[in-house]
Amino acid sequence: MDESENVTRLLREWSDGHRGAFDELMPIIYDELHRQAGRYLRNERRYQTLQTTALIHEAYVRLVAQTGIQWEGRTQFFAFAAQVMRHILVDRARAKHREKRGGHAVKVPLDEAIVLKVEEQDIDLMALDDALNRLTKIDEQQVRLVELRYFGGLSLEDTAKALKISRATAARDWNVARAWLHRELTR
Repeated sequence: MDESENVTRLLREWSDGHRGAFDELMPIIYDELHRQAGRYLRNERRYQTLQTTALIHEAYVRLVAQTGIQWEGRTQFFAFAAQVMRHILVDRARAKHREKRGGHAVKVPLDEAIVLKVEEQDIDLMALDDALNRLTKIDEQQVRLVELRYFGGLSLEDTAKALKISRATAARDWNVARAWLHRELTR
């Protein structure tokens, strides 16, 4: 059994309520979670005090608390982990902003894959989250696509697989979401 099949088996056992399956799963997926968190934090270091390991551990606490999810495979799991990391980082940014009461918003670099030809390299993480929340009302699939690509670091192919759509649809939605976000974030 290859690693991907083993991860899928353990995810399904965890879905079925076998608590030990998650404990067995974590060492197998830790390196990928670390890469996922590192990809996001790599460009954010100057604005974010959270270390990669701390982000993973905080995500772990939230992931292990999940119940009622029927895991279908590793791609779905890492897509969900990307959402969890997004929420952790946005929550921290909002808390920092509240502490400063009127201080500067926390800004993070926006990967050029998200928005091409953006004048500013950095965007406000809270503004990105707000824009994604507005986009949810228009097209939830595009939000999931952005989360997977930007927060999760997934390729277009893996993103399409996670969303159960064709690569062509993923590419089209990706282009629309980038254009929409560009407009929203540069207003």
